This record gives sequence, C-alpha cells and structure tokens, in this order.
Amino acid sequence: MNRLLQGVPPLGGRTSSRLKPGLRANTPAPTPSRLTNRRLNGPGSAKETRHFEFSLEGSGLNYEAGDALGVFPTNCPELVGEIIRAIDCRPTDPVPGTDGRTVSLHEALLSHYDITKIPSPFLKTMGARTGDVELLQLTSPDVNGELAKFRWGREIIDLLLAFPAAKWAPEEFVKLLKKLQPRLYSISSSPKAHPGQVHLTTAIVRYEALGRARQGVCSTFLADRVAPGEAVPVFVHSNKAFRPPADSDAPMIMVGPGTGIAPFRAFLEERRAIGAKGKSWLFFGEQHEATDFLYRDELETLHRDGLLTRLDTAFSRDQAEQVYVQSRMLEHARELFAWLEEGAHFYVCGDAKRMAKDVDAALHEVILRGAGKTAEQRSQYVARLKSERRYQRDVY
Repeated sequence: MNRLLQGVPPLGGRTSSRLKPGLRANTPAPTPSRLTNRRLNGPGSAKETRHFEFSLEGSGLNYEAGDALGVFPTNCPELVGEIIRAIDCRPTDPVPGTDGRTVSLHEALLSHYDITKIPSPFLKTMGARTGDVELLQLTSPDVNGELAKFRWGREIIDLLLAFPAAKWAPEEFVKLLKKLQPRLYSISSSPKAHPGQVHLTTAIVRYEALGRARQGVCSTFLADRVAPGEAVPVFVHSNKAFRPPADSDAPMIMVGPGTGIAPFRAFLEERRAIGAKGKSWLFFGEQHEATDFLYRDELETLHRDGLLTRLDTAFSRDQAEQVYVQSRMLEHARELFAWLEEGAHFYVCGDAKRMAKDVDAALHEVILRGAGKTAEQRSQYVARLKSERRYQRDVY
C-alpha cells in the first residue's frame, strides 16, 4: 500500500469546507459578486488564510451572525484538461450532467462532478479493468482501514496516470463520479455591521502528495479563479443553534483558533452594532504571532475600546513548548469558571477531531479547578450548560 502513500494533505480549520450530513443545498440562484480577496497572514507564514467580501446587492440573501455560507465551486480547469487527456477523450464529447441535461465532457468535469475524491465504484471498476491486485484488495469486504489510507492524499488523476492502458468511454467515466458538492463556510461578518455584504475567513488548501501539487477545490476557487466583481453562486445555511446570546448583557466566552475566529468576528461586530454591554472573552490561537494573528488590528481595537473584555492568545510555534487555546483556558481556570457562574455563554468553533475535544476536556478541568466538583458533577454541569444553550459548538 505504501508505494502510493508518499504524502498526505495538511490538516486545517475550515481549510476547504464542511458539508453537514443530510444537508440539501438550495438552488444556486443567488450570485453575489466578489469585492475583496485579501491575505490575512504576514510574509513568511506557512499558512494562507484569506478574507473574502461579497456584495449581496440584488441577491435576495439574508443571514444572521452564526450562519454559514454555502459556495458552489468549479473545479480547476487545468486538472479538468489533464483528466480529459488521460482518458483519451474530447472536451466536446456529450455526457449526462448531474442536472439531467446533456453537457460537454469539459463542462461536466468543470462544474458537475467531483474530480478529486476517489469514489468506490470508480476504484472497483479500475481494479476489475486492470486486474491490479492492490486495487482489487482495496475493494474487498475485509479491507478495514486500508482503503482510507489509500485515498488519503490521492486523487482520481493518480489512478488514471498509474494505469494509462485502461480505456474509458466519456459517459461511462462520468457515471462513476460523485456530484460536485457545495462547501459551507462560517460567515465572519454581522449584517448589522456590513449591510449588503457577507464576509468569509477561509484557509486556502495547497499541499504536495505523491510528487504532485494539490489544492482544495473550493478554497482555491475563491482565491484563484474568481475575478473581482465576478458573481459566485451561493446560499445561506441557517445555524440557529449557534447564535450570540439573546441577552446582550450576558457574558460570552469564545474559543476560536485559526479560521475558527470567523463567527466570533461576526459576534463581536454584532455586539458593537447593537451597543451590547455584556462582557466578551476571546481565546485565539495559531502558529506564530508575527505572521498568523488573524484580524489583529481589529481585535486589539475592540479590546482597547472595551467591547472585547479579554483577549488571550496562544501561538503554538513561538516557544519550545507548544501552547494551545486549551492551555490558556487552564491558566485562567478560576476566572473562567467565575464567568460561567455569572451566566456566560461558552462557544467553540474549529476542528472537531482534536481541538474541540481538547477544549471540552479543558472545560471539564476548568469546572474541577473552579468548584472542586467530582467527575459526575462536572459532567452534570456541562450538561446543564448545553441544556440552557450556553455551550454551543460549530465544529467540522
């Protein structure tokens, strides 16, 4: 298996996207035009995080702080061309689109189908067609976790180039692909602060695997392929379970490393726009303070003006021992618990696999240090926060 495991894609926050299970995207009729595409990281950063602004004029779209924006991307044209050449077909060959129309192969691969992720039907057909033992083993019932390892860092083009003798009819090929799905991004603006606009904070996915440069479909679509003023098909995904406190006097604690800062920028803008009096505490983390302190000027201004009561940062690579947002939470455990006792709402946004779990564990430890509760009492305390909708997570 490891002959094709020479590289893996980087982990990130909302680097490319999230599409919630069961979500059925709206028809991509509204097409706001892009106004701004600005890199947030400083020179020398290993990260590429961008701030996008779109005009909603004439789109009919409305949103609230805490909502997400669904973006319908198109695939990389260069990759489309490479795949068409690899399967030895013509760009104009007619094939079925995902909307029931007959379209050209080029249009289908550009706008209709996912041409990066390797679907099981394609892998199974490729194995049967080539007789390759490894591919046949990967599609057997007892493959366990080997299939996930095989797919990690690998795309359809890798198989097409590895087995050039396999021939494909255009219609046969596209029928083995999955539909190109929209991507969801947490909105990083308040409509009260930016009427007629919507903002996104997006980590751009670029990496190398198997000797090839790779890129996230939607993040590079926004960063590289949407020209200033060009319309982008989108929809608003309402997230009523992730809202700033209805009581503007209630304290709120926000934990948002990396692009997890996005909804909290919206929350803070919302509070400033309505003149809220409640205290706000933000925990933000990234790699390096000098290059990765996203929205530093905005946050420091909010802190200086008193709207952001506390701002605690964790830059993991600026010292020998790596420090994360959960580390800062534990450093201020007693004060953090005091805020919870005052009725503070606790929010988390970002990576579900590691960060959110670590933050949840830190929250339990904060309650232990603040109140000396048993494990069962801590769990009951957290359960009460959730039942009162004072512990909300937007994780992916």
